[in-house]
Amino acid sequence: MVAHWDVIIIGAGTAGLAALREISKQTDNVLMINAGAYGTTCARVGCMPSKVLIEAARALHDRVRHEAFGIRGSEGLYADIPAVLRHVRELRDHFVSGTLKPTEALGERSISGQAKLLGPNTVEVEGEIYHTDRIIIATGSHPVVPEPWKALGERVLTTDSFFEQTSLPACVAVIGLGPLGLEMAQAMAFLGIKVFAFDKSSALAGLTDPTVTDTLREALEENFTIHTGADVKLTSHGDGVMVEAGDLTFEVDRVLAAVGRQPNIQNLGLENLGIELDDRGMPAFDPVTTQIADLPIFIVGDVNNHAPVLHEAADEGYIAAHNALADTPSDFPRRTPMGIVFIEPGVAFVGQRFADLDPSALIGEASFANQGRAVAAQRNQGLLRLYAREDAVLIGAEMCAPGAEHMVHLLGLAISEQLTVHQVLRMPFYHPVLEEGLRSALRELAKQFPYSEPDLAACGEFRIEALE
Repeated sequence: MVAHWDVIIIGAGTAGLAALREISKQTDNVLMINAGAYGTTCARVGCMPSKVLIEAARALHDRVRHEAFGIRGSEGLYADIPAVLRHVRELRDHFVSGTLKPTEALGERSISGQAKLLGPNTVEVEGEIYHTDRIIIATGSHPVVPEPWKALGERVLTTDSFFEQTSLPACVAVIGLGPLGLEMAQAMAFLGIKVFAFDKSSALAGLTDPTVTDTLREALEENFTIHTGADVKLTSHGDGVMVEAGDLTFEVDRVLAAVGRQPNIQNLGLENLGIELDDRGMPAFDPVTTQIADLPIFIVGDVNNHAPVLHEAADEGYIAAHNALADTPSDFPRRTPMGIVFIEPGVAFVGQRFADLDPSALIGEASFANQGRAVAAQRNQGLLRLYAREDAVLIGAEMCAPGAEHMVHLLGLAISEQLTVHQVLRMPFYHPVLEEGLRSALRELAKQFPYSEPDLAACGEFRIEALE
């Protein structure tokens, strides 16, 4: 084993693999250390298995629209839950296998074990000492389970255990209605499982715009009940769980805890770096360079909780790799913030959020209740809200709408390029597409800005359902 390493990467998740990819372009003298399962959170227990489950659930749920389309006989369709979960695991294992190849190719330059920092240039793994010029921390995160709930054992599931289930019970409570909790709650409800959903906050799916949130809640409650505004207490009840929330009491078979994630810093030795830690045991870091203080240490991905989504974790791995090998760390402008929640109607947000808007910001909105293409697809639910500055430059959006995952990318491009409402309206919108709903919101915004001369951006709406 090499006596001294150029870089040690702690953690083989998305951020760690991105750092490895970039560092390997300049040096082979890199060591990767990983505790626990390999395969990235996204591939093993996050983005990919959840989306496989969601796609299966949507395939079954589409039967509720069949009668409207003149398709008969779908009332006999049902979910074979064990078969659905086998399918999820099979595809999950396929996705995981691809993420294992980079670390397998390292041979002796990859070791499994708990890393502990002894200082800014020294790492211990199971009694062995490793010296390095630079360290990249990419240890990820794990689901939060409140201490009192742990006594319920396997009756409380997390995403780390959910996809290992060979079947699911008839009734499940989902605690926590952020993006993950709502995705899983709706998927289970679509599959025929009775779902009760709870959150202390009235916010849903990470939205901050209350108008969009209200529209989303109305749509979601067609398939499962949502209870917000009260702390949740769980107690054992026979083979199941008693859920208490304010004046409400429900008996369920299992609980899915989706109340957040914690950084994997236990036993990491951050206290040995000689810098101040916050009340969670975390060091301050620069999100632009990913550097901790002035140390030769960089912290990336879910462990820093700055932007815990895959493309941001990959970006941070890239940033850390370049800065770890540089004489002086560079500032890297970050991408326009974006989030997507894979439910129906789809939820997405990009750029500046409603909660952070300046009072001078202007808002345009469009409902999808009567939008032509949405009506044709029997998916006519949702609301899109756009935010612009006083100079008509688009700055953000929040939405729950069919096709949200695609429209948010168009808006991400427009916001990143600092386009105005009128510039986007000059772009072509084909008919009939869901993006015409986006155009309707843009037109509502455009009415708040005067046109100085005739312009195709001023081409107005028909106000006819079949033509919008």
